[in-house]
Amino acid sequence: MIAGVAYPERLLPHVGKMEEWAGRAVGPLARRTRSTVLLRENWCRRITEAGKHYVRMSDVDLQLAASTLRPALVRKGFRRDLVANVFAIVREAAQRTLGQRHFDVQLLGGWVLLTGRVAEMDTGEGKTLTATLPACTAALAGLPVHVVTVNDYLAARDAEAMGPVYQALGLTVGVIKQGMDADARRAAYGCDVTYCTNKELVFDYLKDRLVVGQMPSQTHLRLERLHDPGTAQRLLLRGLHYAIVDEADSVLVDEARTPLIIAQRSNETMERAVYEQALDLAGRLIKGEDFLVDQAEHTVRLTVRGEASVARLAQPLGSVWKGRRRREAFVHQALLARHLFHREQHYLVQEETVRIIDEYTGRVMPDRAWERGLHQMIEVKEGCPLGQRQETLARISYQRFFRRYIRLAGMTGTAREVAAELWSVYRLGVVRIPTNRPAQRTRIPDQIHVTADAKWQAVVRAIADAGQSGRSVLVGTRTVAASDHLSRLLTQQGLTHRVLNARQDGEEAAIIAEAGRPGCMTVATNMAGRGTDIRLEKGVADAGGLHVIATERHDARRIDRQLYGRCGRQGDRGTYQAILSLEDELIRAQAGPLLRWISRSVCALSRGTRAWAGGALFWWAQRRAERTHAHMRMAVLKMDEHLNTALAFAGRPE
Repeated sequence: MIAGVAYPERLLPHVGKMEEWAGRAVGPLARRTRSTVLLRENWCRRITEAGKHYVRMSDVDLQLAASTLRPALVRKGFRRDLVANVFAIVREAAQRTLGQRHFDVQLLGGWVLLTGRVAEMDTGEGKTLTATLPACTAALAGLPVHVVTVNDYLAARDAEAMGPVYQALGLTVGVIKQGMDADARRAAYGCDVTYCTNKELVFDYLKDRLVVGQMPSQTHLRLERLHDPGTAQRLLLRGLHYAIVDEADSVLVDEARTPLIIAQRSNETMERAVYEQALDLAGRLIKGEDFLVDQAEHTVRLTVRGEASVARLAQPLGSVWKGRRRREAFVHQALLARHLFHREQHYLVQEETVRIIDEYTGRVMPDRAWERGLHQMIEVKEGCPLGQRQETLARISYQRFFRRYIRLAGMTGTAREVAAELWSVYRLGVVRIPTNRPAQRTRIPDQIHVTADAKWQAVVRAIADAGQSGRSVLVGTRTVAASDHLSRLLTQQGLTHRVLNARQDGEEAAIIAEAGRPGCMTVATNMAGRGTDIRLEKGVADAGGLHVIATERHDARRIDRQLYGRCGRQGDRGTYQAILSLEDELIRAQAGPLLRWISRSVCALSRGTRAWAGGALFWWAQRRAERTHAHMRMAVLKMDEHLNTALAFAGRPE
């Protein structure tokens, strides 16, 4: 059903108990059906046959041929015969303008995206070029297309690189970047195809919601136009018609727990002294007696004794501490700031400002702040100037926003681990697209050490050995602090290297572009450089290709796979290995003290026993973390729906 406050979008239905039961009953079968592509060879053959007709056309005739398909696409929709002709035209246009011809597997990926699914394509298989196929088809059918990427650099790069293909078909292409004014944004969204980041897109949508308020239909918008003709001109978007989400697992799953909020400065000013008192009070509580810390779920909880201790310790303080709920809320945020949010892991301090680090990408998120006073609490903890608290005007989560698209598709190198979640939340099936060339990526058995010091010594030796053999090396770390620690160890050994973490994110593309040189050693947070190919220079492939080393297991297996996928691009040779320790963050968070003691005892017996027992422990911890995070994301989705209902009653747009 299509509805909207100002333009076309999908109305999210209320799901009752009967619908939930039916979804669980038929969901697995429906997901399996949407995750298959039949008659692959026939589809590619049909496009190739159609292409023989277009290869003889001039550039002008090719553009005219694309234009003549517009009416049929509008009337008949995405029929296979029409789509095959459009794909053939796009393939020919790409060959002429870019010198790149879509592979058969990319034609298959294009069909998957056009039919509203997630295409899982390995790193280096050309997802950027693949997206031009459905984007051109939908644009010719009159649908505004949003190609969503994870940062401004990729949005601008892809729009510029693929622009000639769209222009050859008579289509316009725009790009949305941070810092653009409203008129420039409106012009970019007015193009046939718009490249943008997920953050900029959602905030522009929320700005539109603030313009039109709670008007439930386009009829109300027309009435508003009669009252204020400038209303329509203030809107940025033309609707949520069709989105192709690059790095779909990162945008649709990893960031699903992050609410996007437009706020204004609150009239309520909270004195710095109150935050300092809360931190001091939290520091006087006893861990394990007054409060409990759950590292796996990243939460803290006051015990009954802790509540009594807070009441006693707060007695001499001011009137703001008299209310039970208020004082416990302050202490709860202070405990989070002290025990669960750590510098150079969860945030950086730059120019006396606390900047959040994305746990999945390792990139700084300068415009984001934690809610409910937590950000101010961390500012006080770090001795930074205190920012004002914000009052929410409008909010929405990525989960709720992307479900509003009439057509939604995604592409990524790693989606199978979250296929069930993508289906349950977005009704997106995941289709595995084969590689164009056979993969030559080789796994080296994991090394598991008892202590972190032993692990880092082994990592340094492995880097030195691979670099001396003329290969390029990419080392993935989980945190900024870990990458800095490894950098110091490599410097002590006289090994020249580059570091890529949240401090160097402005140089990200340049560092990754040079990571394929012979003997080049690059230390990066696990996801840094994602979206930028590592191209091997001459001689590296003969020496064995890129060698990837993971220094920790991530909470999600697919994050590890994304790191490993940096090697073996487009049939190149490459190897990958994990070098781990029983003191790693994943084990500390997921395994209790008794289980860690048993594992250390067993692993101390022999190298073979260590590999078996340690491997089993890491496998168990990773599965437990994945289940926990999936439950938390679904809980956030339900909580987000309740919050949006509350905002609606308060007269504010969600």
